[in-house]
Amino acid sequence: MKKILIIFSIVTFFVSCKETTSKKAAEVKNQQVDSTANQVIEVAAFKGQQVTGVTLTDAGRIFVNFPRWRKGVDDSVVEITNTTVQKSYPDENWNSWEIGQPVVANKFVGVQSVVAFENQLYVLDTRSQLFENVLDAPRLFVFDLTTDKLVKTYILDKNSYHPDSYINDLRIDKKSQKIYLTDSGNSGIVIIDIKSGRSRRVLDNHKSTAAEQNFLTFGDKKWKNTIHSDGIALDTVNDRLYFHALTGYSLYSIATNMLDSKDEKSMEESVRFEAKTAAPDGMLFDDNGNLYFADLENNKIQYRKPDGSIHTLVEGDKIKWADTFSIFNNYLYFTNSRINEVTADISNLTFTLNKIKLAK
Repeated sequence: MKKILIIFSIVTFFVSCKETTSKKAAEVKNQQVDSTANQVIEVAAFKGQQVTGVTLTDAGRIFVNFPRWRKGVDDSVVEITNTTVQKSYPDENWNSWEIGQPVVANKFVGVQSVVAFENQLYVLDTRSQLFENVLDAPRLFVFDLTTDKLVKTYILDKNSYHPDSYINDLRIDKKSQKIYLTDSGNSGIVIIDIKSGRSRRVLDNHKSTAAEQNFLTFGDKKWKNTIHSDGIALDTVNDRLYFHALTGYSLYSIATNMLDSKDEKSMEESVRFEAKTAAPDGMLFDDNGNLYFADLENNKIQYRKPDGSIHTLVEGDKIKWADTFSIFNNYLYFTNSRINEVTADISNLTFTLNKIKLAK
């Protein structure tokens, strides 16, 4: 009997060891999977060309843009066909305008954002150069992605922008047939009616669209600038538009039906403070209701869950002013525009387009 008990104990010991080893191996494997999920993958690099916007079509075509904040911008809009081939979009002529030349209808001047939506590419042209006043009315060019031809131009009405406006980003609302745009140069939101093409301005100089301060802090250095309503994101499930000043820490939202109100006071009163967040640039919702945004000052990308909790997706030196986001095939694409690092000469600086797995 004693011999049987000894044998049983030995067998139990080895089984226990095997289970423990298997459990630890599984834990290591899971840690590796999590680590891989948080890896930043470089998609493309641009030396001496400061990229801001990015968008991907449903078919996976990639477009980026370069604002004309300085001389020497090679292209305003580029399609990335692979890591080494980048071609002017829709062609070289559209991208051929140079500072000092007359402004013409069929050439980009100062492109700040690109958004692909339902087989069309929306190109937001601030019509501004060198951070100066608008040269002529800001506009939105719409290209058919099947033919790569211009199919529509929305030119902002005079009462919907200011001389020092910098129309920054946009979201397209199919339900209401509206396009919403932020103005980071002079706080406010611009609404374009898709059918009529007319535009109007709302929440002009309202506290929800205005900058809260005139600087951001990076380590022991201050980046001094006053940037108003910048990031914009559309919650299509709950029909709410979210927006955020860049030099500020407050996230706001408004029901999209209130943006049709003729009563400005009622509209302003319906704006909802959502949360205190890090200072971000662009923002974007995924299909699960997570709102992605950057923590510019701390080299992070974060996301806010539908329950209001805020989490960090990734952080580190591979995040350098995560500017704009796009989602394709379960990956979050983002540009590193390195705005706080830029000086007069950027010829030796490399700006990147990257991707990372979405939050689970």
